[in-house]
Amino acid sequence: MEHHGTDFHRSSNSLDSDSKSSSLNSKHGMDTIVVNENGFTYLSGENMQDRKSDVSYICPYSGPAIGTLTITNYRLHFRSQPASDKDPVIVVDCPLGAVSRIEKVGGASSRGENSYGIDIFCKDMRNLRFAHKQENHSRRTVFEKLQLYAFPRANDGQLFAFNYREKFPEDGWTVYEPVAELRRMGVNSANNDTWRITRLNEAYEICDSYPSVWAVPKTAKDDLLKQVAAFRSRNRLPVLCWIHPKSLATITRCSQPLVGVGGKRSEADETYINLIMEANAQSDKLVIIDARPSANAIANKAKGGGYESEDAYKNVELTFLDIHNIHVMRESLRKLKEICFPANDDHKWLSAVESTLWLKHIKCILGGAVRIVDRIENMRMSVVVHCSDGWDRTSQLTALSMLLLDPYYRTLKGFQVLIEKEWLSFGHKFEQRIGHGDNHHSDADRSPVFLQFIDCVWQILKQFPHALEFNEYFLITILDHLYSCRFGTFLYNTERERAAADLKNRTVSLWSFINSSHEEYRNPLYGGLSNYLSSMPVQTVLRPVVSMRHIRLWKGLYCRWNPSMRQQDPIYQRTRELLALQAELMKQLEDCRTERVLN
Repeated sequence: MEHHGTDFHRSSNSLDSDSKSSSLNSKHGMDTIVVNENGFTYLSGENMQDRKSDVSYICPYSGPAIGTLTITNYRLHFRSQPASDKDPVIVVDCPLGAVSRIEKVGGASSRGENSYGIDIFCKDMRNLRFAHKQENHSRRTVFEKLQLYAFPRANDGQLFAFNYREKFPEDGWTVYEPVAELRRMGVNSANNDTWRITRLNEAYEICDSYPSVWAVPKTAKDDLLKQVAAFRSRNRLPVLCWIHPKSLATITRCSQPLVGVGGKRSEADETYINLIMEANAQSDKLVIIDARPSANAIANKAKGGGYESEDAYKNVELTFLDIHNIHVMRESLRKLKEICFPANDDHKWLSAVESTLWLKHIKCILGGAVRIVDRIENMRMSVVVHCSDGWDRTSQLTALSMLLLDPYYRTLKGFQVLIEKEWLSFGHKFEQRIGHGDNHHSDADRSPVFLQFIDCVWQILKQFPHALEFNEYFLITILDHLYSCRFGTFLYNTERERAAADLKNRTVSLWSFINSSHEEYRNPLYGGLSNYLSSMPVQTVLRPVVSMRHIRLWKGLYCRWNPSMRQQDPIYQRTRELLALQAELMKQLEDCRTERVLN
């Protein structure tokens, strides 16, 4: 994103030029802020690696701008040098973790203005081009430094998160505690003695991609759990995600059964599924939600996988959701990026968006979550959710349905717990899906699975503007730091790997940063917290309308680098004003109550 004008301290990974400098240039920590001559603040642990003047940034919207390019071990920063006071200052600021690919443009024989330089392709929907003058010999060292710090895993280096040492008032690593969260849901309580907490996987020996703490049916013995794990892909057996506080209907998650072409059966697995059903006294049936298209599930039999046969699993209803795999989603995002950046042509914009199929995929995922909510809330049936391995589409579905069912997950802290639990602890492969620090931009394992989840949350925010405590900026900040590698939160693939890398002691949590300035991320229209804490009965379940008429393209995210598509009104300033007004009114209300008591 370029910023025009003198307010170049603002972060270029914010939504628009009205955003606070939150995601990049933190002013909330305890460290001394060091401002260099180029006008940006060094983070704790950040240091300059290269600086070149007389470099041109080739902006696709306003044309070439000559200025200074600075490379640090965390970011690429460009600031133009206007020829006159009337010319705007253009600033580009991009964390190197967001870089997907770097290519040289032109060679020694290149002729013509701006034909010799570097192209940078980013994970956050933008591409950057910088032109160098051949006689300056500046391109070689810039290219080398970019390669070194954008792709440290390919160069025996380490991600910036291990150098970043900013201190915050709150330790974000303590946000999620699995036993406390299970007890919040009522597991092991007087009202719910049908589930138990187990540390059978404490050393990650049963399943290396699962968390160390599970909740399982109380009647399921440890030996049975081990047998069930052996019949599930990657040993990912069904374990508890969420339990309804009244009906005790549950959401459990797992991977596909290892049925294979021969139609293998497992008595242990069939018994265990039945135990999950029996733990809910409200229903004598159970629903298995298979996120995949049925054709894909059938094809997986040839690889030893498959799905649960309704003949083998009694009193089970099997539903396929037709959500496509990671490769289809990756291609859809590629097409979306092509039309969103630089997106100078409005010709056939709507049909171009439709042709990417992105909104259709978002609708399908959100629709799957709504079906789970219907089974849980209206039919009081327990639901088992899986896809193939149970760490991509399964995470999308469980997390979204829990957000719709439970108002706790709609709070700032609750949403952080939801991500920690359903995405991080249950082994969504962030390192492989995002490609943190590696240069394999065409890796088949990369896919925007988590991005789609956040997009679905944004769709819910648009349909229910009063229901979520957090705002759009909160969601964008999470996505920016999904790529930035500034925090340890999204590094590695599993809880086991994060524990082995000692991330809690060696890196800073994203939640430390966010919770130290949470006012920036609050939704001023939020009306759920006071209702949720009061004894008044309220509608707590959200049921979004899943129709293409209601699913929107998130322009504030996908088109934010295009000045012509940015929101023109200062939305974040208005949000801050509303929050201040809300605080003032709450204070007046409290003063009135106090005065009434005294009188």
